[in-house]
Amino acid sequence: MTGVLLAFSWLTVLPLRGPDTVDRAAGRRAIRAAPVTGIALGALAGGLLWVLVSAGLDPALAGLVTVGAHALATRGMHVDGLSDTVDGLGCYGPPERARAVMHSGGAGPFGVCALVICLGAQGLAFGSLAAAGQFACVAVAVAAGRVAVVYACRRGIPASSTEGFGALVAETQSPWTGLAWTVPLVAAAAWCTAPWWQGPVVVAVALTLTTLLVAHCVRRFAGLNGDVLGAALEITVTVSAIGLAF
Repeated sequence: MTGVLLAFSWLTVLPLRGPDTVDRAAGRRAIRAAPVTGIALGALAGGLLWVLVSAGLDPALAGLVTVGAHALATRGMHVDGLSDTVDGLGCYGPPERARAVMHSGGAGPFGVCALVICLGAQGLAFGSLAAAGQFACVAVAVAAGRVAVVYACRRGIPASSTEGFGALVAETQSPWTGLAWTVPLVAAAAWCTAPWWQGPVVVAVALTLTTLLVAHCVRRFAGLNGDVLGAALEITVTVSAIGLAF
């Protein structure tokens, strides 16, 4: 339960407290429980979208509002991580220079462009799913983003620094942990799509693309950090939502 509480404390705005001392052991438990926050946030996103569409709001606008609510529910941390990561990838120089750009505190043109495209695509995909009555698919897409975080923290991917969020969670997860969360995710995706195989294929493609993205970021930044985790999460949600909307 301490891992679940810390996961909600880290990844949502809920006023929950984890353990008094947060070390790598606590980080391991929190990342292992991260998909639980995805299930809760996915249910809230799908429920909010249903309420908005049922109240007569245009599905596309309802989708964008849902994306905004999802960002608020996560303190905008993942959105900020996406922007910083793309800015870092877009600059020249050694890994130290790229990490300095990421930690500068501002959003550059690459980051702004990534936010507009990624969040806009999320909102429109959510709207398409809402128009088709596939609200459960929204929950699956949101949950998939948190499963991607588990894979990103698997063994063999070092932290880019000895301090910060990455140092707490990098290399804390066994590949089997990611697989254990992927099985119910794939089952849920199969249940909410027709034909049934579409959902599992979409989830597999989204997680594979995110794995490749994380590998590239690790090479570029000389390790994993919290911004890369946020980018992996948001891109997984976007790719999953687009794929499920076909």
